[in-house]
Amino acid sequence: MSDGATPTPIDIGALDVRTPKRNAREESGWHGFFPYYAGYPHSFADALIESAALPEGATILDPWNGSGTTTYSTAEHGFRAEGWDVNPVMVIIARARLLPLSEADMLGPLARDTVGRVRADQRRLLDGDPLLSWFERPVAALIRGVEIRIREQLVGATTFSDDGAHVERMSAIAATFYVALFSVCRDLVTRFQATNPTWLRKPKAGETLVSCDRETLLGAFIAAIDLMASSLEARTQAIGPMRPIRTSLAVVDTALAKPAANSIDLILSSPPYCTRIDYSAATRIELAILYPRLRLSMEALGRTMIGSTRVPKTELGPRETWGDTCLDFLVQLKQHPSKASDGYYYKTHLDYFDKMARSLEALAPALRPGAAAVLVVQDSFYKEIHNDLPTIIGEMGVAAGLTLARRVDFASARSMSGINPYTRIYKRKGGALEAVLCFQKPG
Repeated sequence: MSDGATPTPIDIGALDVRTPKRNAREESGWHGFFPYYAGYPHSFADALIESAALPEGATILDPWNGSGTTTYSTAEHGFRAEGWDVNPVMVIIARARLLPLSEADMLGPLARDTVGRVRADQRRLLDGDPLLSWFERPVAALIRGVEIRIREQLVGATTFSDDGAHVERMSAIAATFYVALFSVCRDLVTRFQATNPTWLRKPKAGETLVSCDRETLLGAFIAAIDLMASSLEARTQAIGPMRPIRTSLAVVDTALAKPAANSIDLILSSPPYCTRIDYSAATRIELAILYPRLRLSMEALGRTMIGSTRVPKTELGPRETWGDTCLDFLVQLKQHPSKASDGYYYKTHLDYFDKMARSLEALAPALRPGAAAVLVVQDSFYKEIHNDLPTIIGEMGVAAGLTLARRVDFASARSMSGINPYTRIYKRKGGALEAVLCFQKPG
C-alpha cells in the first residue's frame, strides 16, 4: 500500500474461483504465443483479481510467473505486478506478453529491417553451440545471425553486459522479437517433440538434422511477427486498452527470495507440479538460442527448479513442518518395492518438498495482514501411491503461518502421469485433481 493506510482484509469467500484448466480458445490469438504447461487461463486470473476488490496501488505477486498470465492480468487491472521465475527464458516471454498496442504498427517494418541485415556467418558459431544439436550448421548459423541482429538492433548494454545477463531489463519489443524466433525454431524441430509435452528430445546418432534455406526461415520469422502484430491489435480492440503498466519481472529462485515484509496484497500463482516434469527441458530450444548471452546449461538450470529430476547435491531429510500427509507419502515411497524408490525417487521428492516448503516460508512474511495467497495445485501419483499435493501444500502453508481459508477442487482429464503407458499397470484413478487453495495472512 502506497499511502500507509490499513487495508481491508480480502474477503476469501467472495473470490470468483473459476476452473484453472486451460482451453483451446484461450490459447489462440495473442495468448497463443505464450503457451506453458501447467499454467491457468487468462480468464481464471482476470476473474479472481477482479473479485479480490483490491485497493488502488495494490501489489500482486506471482512467484512462479511462467509465461506471465498473472502479471498480464494484473497490468490490465492497473495494479502493480511482480513476477518471478528462475528460468530467464520465461522472464523474456512474460515481458513480451506485456507489449502495448502502441507498438503493434511498428513490428512489421522493424522485422523487415532486421532480416535484411542478417548475416549467416558460420564463424560466429561457438564450439559446441547447442543449436547444432538439432540444426545443420548453415541453419544454425542463420538462426544465430537473427539472434545477433535482434540483440544489436533492440537490446542495450544494460540487458546483456559484461557482468552477465539481466533479461528482466529487456524491452517488451525486444522480447517480442525473441519470442518470434523461439516460435520459428520450435516449428522447425517439431519432429523431435516427445510424447511428454514438455520434452524436446535430441536427435539420435545418425538421425538427419533440420535443414532449411534462408528465404524460408526469414520468411517464417517475418510471418510470426506479422501475426503477433495483428493478434495484439485484435486483443486490445476486443477488451479495451491496457492501463499503464507497473510491472517488475525478475529471475528469482523463490525458495531463496527475500521480499519486503508486508509488501504484497495478493499472491496468485501455480507452483510447479510434483510430477517430475523437467521444466528446463520444456525450454531447451529457447535456451539454445540464448546460450551465447546466458551461458547457462539446461542441467544447471534444471537443478535449481522445484521439481528437478536431478538428485540434490546436499543431503536432505524430512521436516516436521512439511506436515503429516507429506511425511506419510514419503514413508510409503521409500518403502515401495520398485527399483530406485528408496534412492533416486526418494531423494528427488525430498528436493521438491524442501524447495516448496522453503518457498512458502519465504513468501508468507511478504503478505500484508489480511492479504491472500491463491495457489493452483494438482495432485499426482508415484506408482499406485497417491501424492495428495493440494493437501500437502495446504499443510505447508499453515506451518508457514497462513490460514487455509478456502479450497475449491476441479477434476481434470489432463495429467502428466497418464502420458506414460507403463502407468496403466497400477490401480489408480485416471486424470487428476486440480485444487485452488486460498490462504490468508492472519491479522
